[in-house]
Amino acid sequence: MKKLPELTALFWLTKIIATTLGETAGDLVSITLHVGYALSSLLLFGCFLVLLAIQLFSKKYTPWIYWLVVLATSTSGTTLSDYMDRTLELGYATGSLCIATLLCVVLLVWKFSEKSLSVTQITRRSTEMFYWTAILVSNTLGTALGDFLADDSGLGFAGGAALIGLALGIVLLVHYSTKISGVILFWLAFVLTRPFGATFGDVLTKSADKGGLNLGTKGTSLLLFVLLLIVVGYETQILKKNNKKEPAGG
Repeated sequence: MKKLPELTALFWLTKIIATTLGETAGDLVSITLHVGYALSSLLLFGCFLVLLAIQLFSKKYTPWIYWLVVLATSTSGTTLSDYMDRTLELGYATGSLCIATLLCVVLLVWKFSEKSLSVTQITRRSTEMFYWTAILVSNTLGTALGDFLADDSGLGFAGGAALIGLALGIVLLVHYSTKISGVILFWLAFVLTRPFGATFGDVLTKSADKGGLNLGTKGTSLLLFVLLLIVVGYETQILKKNNKKEPAGG
């Protein structure tokens, strides 16, 4: 079953937009609308489960469905992380360590159970479940890590985004210059794009006295949602053109 997108530059651009939107939309629900971290987490996690069910029962890769699930993991990951770090008072460092450990456990169980950590091809429903569980955990980790860099490290939102951007550049360089496993580099990049989106989202939404541009969660979320519609729509059109070019019978 071809149910995963190609790992192109368009994939990573869409991922950054989706995870940045996940940060601002998660804050919009939990903070701006005063829903709270606990209830927001329940509501957004419920949305994730509904969208995941649609993705699991689909027979092919459909960009709109796939990226809505990614967005759902990002929004629910934002509020889940904030609930752990702030409501439960674990703190950003401890929260990041706990979630990082959970991600390692998910990947190890996936590897021993499925004998592969392929992120380009899904052959079984169980494999797809591991894939989405890892994405949910990695996006939750990204929020905690982004908050840690922005607040506890003293770098601020812009400094945190710059540092993670540099780390992503190093991962890209390693990908093209070494023979290190592409799967390992994929998950490193996947985790890092989340705190990049989280810190960049905070740069856009937070007040000027906190180092932000004070655009607010509503306006920023709307802008990012429009950008997401554009890039996913573009990808959909590319897939339609490619499918038309394929000869009958594959």
